Amino acid sequence: MVEHRDPGPTLAAIARAAGVSVPTASKVVNDRDGVAPETRARVMEALDRLGYVRRRRRGVRPALVELVADRLDSPWSGAVLRAVERAVGEVGIGLLVSSPSAVAAERGEPAWLFRYRSGRSDGVLFCLDVSAPAVHAWLERYPALPFVLIGPGLGPPTWAVSVSATNRQGGASAAAHLLGLGHRRLAVIGGPSGSLAGRERVIGFQSVLREAGLPAAPVGFADFDEALARRRTVELLSRPERPTALFACSDRMARGAFTQLAALGLRVPEDVSVVGFDGLPEATWPGVRLTTVRQPVSEMATTGLEILLGLVAGDSRDITGVEVATRLVEGDTTARPPDRTGPRAPRVGGKAMSRHRPSW
Repeated sequence: MVEHRDPGPTLAAIARAAGVSVPTASKVVNDRDGVAPETRARVMEALDRLGYVRRRRRGVRPALVELVADRLDSPWSGAVLRAVERAVGEVGIGLLVSSPSAVAAERGEPAWLFRYRSGRSDGVLFCLDVSAPAVHAWLERYPALPFVLIGPGLGPPTWAVSVSATNRQGGASAAAHLLGLGHRRLAVIGGPSGSLAGRERVIGFQSVLREAGLPAAPVGFADFDEALARRRTVELLSRPERPTALFACSDRMARGAFTQLAALGLRVPEDVSVVGFDGLPEATWPGVRLTTVRQPVSEMATTGLEILLGLVAGDSRDITGVEVATRLVEGDTTARPPDRTGPRAPRVGGKAMSRHRPSW
């Protein structure tokens, strides 16, 4: 069921609250001259108090949208940025990229909100993780602002428009692939325990095991961090029934698992199979084609921008959550489980040789 939210106060309501005419309120909203400082301050106070958001005239072509992203140095945010850049280039509009922590000093509000309210941008795309709760609180105050969340890291508000990958289906495809190869002892390296995407990937993976009549796979949470994934790999391999396959909920964590397996003298995939999740170029490494669940980042960015431009044009928020399909891409890091009755792996210097040994 779609939740239809109050679009917020009109310009006439702001004018009444400030005790000015509508043309005067309009001058303040559009940052034009001809308004006394004390009058401008009174109108601005009314704007803040009532949560007014500037509306575009229907049919007016947008000129600039803003991407607000956490951690642009991460593979995921970087991939979203490049995809959004391509998408806006194809429709011929400008793109501004900023951090959610940037504040408009003169107003004490987020810079992205100030830019929209003052007419400097036409709508906002968000790629958020750690800063999501604070941003959601601001969006709650300004319900008319056109925005779309791309791949939200935390559960978005019920009224928010978001575009995500089919994370649950992606986790399920990883489990189905490993079961199809014959693996029955499986383990998961999860993302942050509070991550929406990470949680959905684990749920999808476990659902396939449950349907197959198998116990739930043990999970070690590694916060999408490569070094922490190495530690979780050691912990999972120390279990009495050592897993023959690992599902890492990001490619970076898969790389950490791969590195640790090599350090332990275990071969990939002869001794342990590894599946990742993302399919991003930054998460690959020389000599290894990782079996991974690929996220459709370009499609997500294009879909998010299309929805945003519709909202800017005045479309109603008839949809809130949109999912774009993932797909499993088979590489060199998965195979049938080892034959426990077969010969042991050759040992060199006290460690078994690894066919796929990282070259970094």
